[in-house]
Amino acid sequence: MSADFLTEHGFGAATLAPLPSDASFRRYTRLLDGPSPALLMDAPPPEDVRPFVALARHLGAHGLRAPRILAEDAARGLVIVEDLGRATMAEALDAGAVPLPLYLAATEALAALHAVPPPPGLPGWGAPEMCRATAATFLDWWWPAAMGAPADAALRAGLDAALTAMLAPFAGTTLVHRDFFPANLVPGPQGMGLLDFQDAGLGHAAYDLVSLVEDARRDVAPEVRAACVARYAALTGQTPAALEAAMAAMGAQRHLRVAALWVRLARRDGKTHYLAHGPRCWALLARALEHPATAPLRDFLDRNIPPALRANPA
Repeated sequence: MSADFLTEHGFGAATLAPLPSDASFRRYTRLLDGPSPALLMDAPPPEDVRPFVALARHLGAHGLRAPRILAEDAARGLVIVEDLGRATMAEALDAGAVPLPLYLAATEALAALHAVPPPPGLPGWGAPEMCRATAATFLDWWWPAAMGAPADAALRAGLDAALTAMLAPFAGTTLVHRDFFPANLVPGPQGMGLLDFQDAGLGHAAYDLVSLVEDARRDVAPEVRAACVARYAALTGQTPAALEAAMAAMGAQRHLRVAALWVRLARRDGKTHYLAHGPRCWALLARALEHPATAPLRDFLDRNIPPALRANPA
């Protein structure tokens, strides 16, 4: 955090209220009693604030409720952004808010996000990128922790082939948030605000819908999930059957990657509390694997990992 940066942009006298950290290297501080409601984003290397800044401006220009950029110093990883509200959707749910209206509002915001034309230079989030991301958690961290030995070249090739075969039918060029879940959404009278979209890419829209209604961090009631899928299908003109097939494939990849991500966070970064979400992710994966669209990955897992081992490593 830099006092001179805050002073330079009129927030030198603001009261600093640090916010809880997440799984990234970014830190957020609420700036109270400043010239306007604001947050300080402190994102030191290896974080890069430029994608967030560029996409915030792009989304705002297309009418979405993204934080306005009030000041930035990309070299130091410092950004002052508009504070969209004191409570995220996650905090509202934890405080006892009725889930369905919030989830439907989030679904409508998601459909609006997916209608925005992607900005130039947005990275891909298709089969090649998703394969690499899955291997980086599942094979590099979960596998040696659970199996007691590194994943060999044949296993890596097998996972890559299985994921590619599963994901290839669902290529897309939609602007996807990639982390569209309640902690990154802010309810408000002007609609649902969007946060933490710096990892956005070009991919299949179903990936974001899975992130929302098959949340790795909280249970979502089946009736809420069904209502959101129906609302999204109606808003976007997709058939529910096609949407469910894409969600199964996107979900199987995401749940496997994230189940193993918790292991990496625990073993590499000492953030063992994330392991509490492991059982949920493995259960969501098991449900996704019931869909025929996930057959290549299901067959790979059946050949290599007994169901009893599909859990947090002992």
